[in-house]
Amino acid sequence: MYSTARITAIGTYVPQKRLRNKDLEKMVDTNDEWIVQRTGMRERRMAGDDEFSSTLAFKAIEKMKETYGKDLTDIDCIVVSTTTPDYAFPSVACQIQNHFQIPCTGAFDINATCAGFTYALHIANSFITSGVHQKVLVVTTETLTKVTDYTDRSTCILFGDGAAAVMVEKDEENPSFLATHMGTNGEGGIHVYRTNLTDTMGGIPLKADGNIVQNGREVYKWVSRTLPPSIEALLKKAKLHLDAIDWFVPHSANLRMIESICERSGISLDKTLTSAEYMGNTSSVTIPLAIRLGIENGKVKNGDLMMVYGFGGGLTHAGHIIRWDLG
Repeated sequence: MYSTARITAIGTYVPQKRLRNKDLEKMVDTNDEWIVQRTGMRERRMAGDDEFSSTLAFKAIEKMKETYGKDLTDIDCIVVSTTTPDYAFPSVACQIQNHFQIPCTGAFDINATCAGFTYALHIANSFITSGVHQKVLVVTTETLTKVTDYTDRSTCILFGDGAAAVMVEKDEENPSFLATHMGTNGEGGIHVYRTNLTDTMGGIPLKADGNIVQNGREVYKWVSRTLPPSIEALLKKAKLHLDAIDWFVPHSANLRMIESICERSGISLDKTLTSAEYMGNTSSVTIPLAIRLGIENGKVKNGDLMMVYGFGGGLTHAGHIIRWDLG
């Protein structure tokens, strides 16, 4: 795949408040052992009353800027992935432009749910490789705890909040993107949804309280059927064997689901990066959180080949093989 785009910086942020399994025991009929056995999760982070998706995004960008010394003034496009924007409009991307006073940039949000980060990377790569843009700020930010029903034990044990930012810049000599694979199964949209202006889907009544509704069993079945052949297709596009991949970074929806994907795809768990155990399912933020944790733990190094794969509501999925090299 021809590309001239390179990921040059990353920053992440999670709220300080922790929602532990023992806290959930006081809210619904559940317990730590049950949650860990079924999801692998022990904690998740929770935004405060005065924290929103924009708030978390600002802090992730500031962390990226501080760590890598990035200049924000010459960014010419801002792409934000979120399912929980502060407002229907203005977009979180526009709030970012205003907050950092970026002088001349396009700005828009996308919603590809848990595949949003990989979709946003695809957009940034396409914009830069086509020559339309030179420097794209990709942000993913979610405050899922604000749209979680804490009387529903099947969903409230899963979700957490967080944000991440990556800079994608023009670099013809050292591009990051080696291959991309995407897909959609809109028929399965009814298995995980959040209502907005309508309370039916295809004539079927929905739970219309604005909170996340998920049929975990059906989503699990779809992921188990879809990801292994998609991973194979992605490797084929890159003309690589699985052994060449240093790190697999899937959406951390549920650690048991990831174990199933790895088993079916022949991927070692030792080469898999996740963020769900102490961050929960942060939707499109799980992948960059896992990468950042991998960097901090001394696992991820410049030059590593990384397969990132997002999947979720829609039903949507998208993956990339990336050469990780922040310079």
